[in-house]
Amino acid sequence: MQIKNEAMLITYADSLGKNLGELKQILDTHFKGTVGGVHLLPFFPSTGDRGFAPSDYTVVDSAFGDWADVESLGEEYYLMFDFMINHISRESVFFQDFKKNHEASPYKEMFIRIHNFFPEGRPNKEDIDLIYKRKDKAPFQLVEFHDGSKEEVWNTFGEEQIDLDVTKEIVKEFIFNTLKDMSFHGCSVVRLDAFAYAIKKLDTTDFFVEPEIWELLDEVRQEAAKYNMELLPEIHEHYSIQMKIAKNNYFVYDFALPMLTLFSLYSGKSVRLANWLKMSPMKQFTTLDTHDGIGVVDARDLLTDEELHYTSEELYKVGANVKKVYSSANYNNLDIYQINSTYYSALGNDDSSYLLARAIQIFAPGIPQIYYVGLLAGENDIELLEATKEGRNINRHYYTRAEVDEEVKRPVVQNLLALLIFRNTSPAFDLEGKIDVTTPTESEIIISRTSQDGKVTAALTANLATKEFLIVENEKRVMKH
Repeated sequence: MQIKNEAMLITYADSLGKNLGELKQILDTHFKGTVGGVHLLPFFPSTGDRGFAPSDYTVVDSAFGDWADVESLGEEYYLMFDFMINHISRESVFFQDFKKNHEASPYKEMFIRIHNFFPEGRPNKEDIDLIYKRKDKAPFQLVEFHDGSKEEVWNTFGEEQIDLDVTKEIVKEFIFNTLKDMSFHGCSVVRLDAFAYAIKKLDTTDFFVEPEIWELLDEVRQEAAKYNMELLPEIHEHYSIQMKIAKNNYFVYDFALPMLTLFSLYSGKSVRLANWLKMSPMKQFTTLDTHDGIGVVDARDLLTDEELHYTSEELYKVGANVKKVYSSANYNNLDIYQINSTYYSALGNDDSSYLLARAIQIFAPGIPQIYYVGLLAGENDIELLEATKEGRNINRHYYTRAEVDEEVKRPVVQNLLALLIFRNTSPAFDLEGKIDVTTPTESEIIISRTSQDGKVTAALTANLATKEFLIVENEKRVMKH
């Protein structure tokens, strides 16, 4: 199924109901017309990081269901799958064979062997300091082989996630086979997780290394195009990198919008948000919340350092049950540039603020993605957080079918679903259409979207200080809050 210009749900296979079958039932019962697509967070067998350390892309984790369940979803919703192009589980058949057979393994070239990557006598301290790291140490892991020898391999993320050498033909073959398999099972968009780390090159930061990163993306895009699949490169960094990717006609994420919207609603000021909406690309997926934390670095220079600091501090003051320690090493936080909270709780569990935030999102350029907890205006799950000591679990509540049945009755959720249905059905949100943004006063913003043929215009008029807003379509009222 081709991408539809309709909102996309982000969910784990076992978070809205206990498996893929229950997810389908919940969608069919409560969310018809609300979402047109589903980003199924990793549903493959995995040995860590809530699915992001896949050991085998050819099967569905049996705890969630099987390929028939995935394909059933794909008959009604366009689907996004994750492809961890940078790494694979150390329990994969490829890495296990490498450990067992070492130099005799047919898969030995799949991994980045540190003694081969660096010249003799290196890496030195300067080499390690230069690397863009997600850890406070060198991104290497010492491996002990069955023959008793030891050597280090590249390991950017968790201990289970061993980096792949994407320059080698055997890895390219693996990538291409995986893309083909994903298309066969109904994938419309491939989310390239952690792709910016995929190219390693001597004497660089090993992060978004140009021009090689473009060569890799183009190769993957050409292969995906054979199966009518789009790519969505995933990267949390300065917004200028997203703009570069957009200029090369890829879909991108609007990861700046979450912090900009929080700043606007906390401060009551409209100009920063307006400036961003005017410059944002239309070929993008917008977010307020994802399975990770709320990204801070993504809005740098769109907000000043002072404004970013203000927004972060206000989040801890205004937010419901949001504590700095939840985004620290004490709670296994991997990324110091993210704050762990649901978006609803970041706004103090306030219905008016939350609905306005979602109204801004649906009027922003692009296709809105809404995380499953956000779809139900979910509060921070402190119980799950403390039980697991995993910071990101504050925003990863497991909803039973019975819970969903109750949550959808709340007025804030009913209004949100109405907003999304309007976004999915109004021609004003044509991705080939126009957007106009004005700020009549310091606290007011008017966002207008007009269809390509000019026949339909929808407008959001909002007061960021009072949280009041009005939505009209061709001057007919749609919602007032």
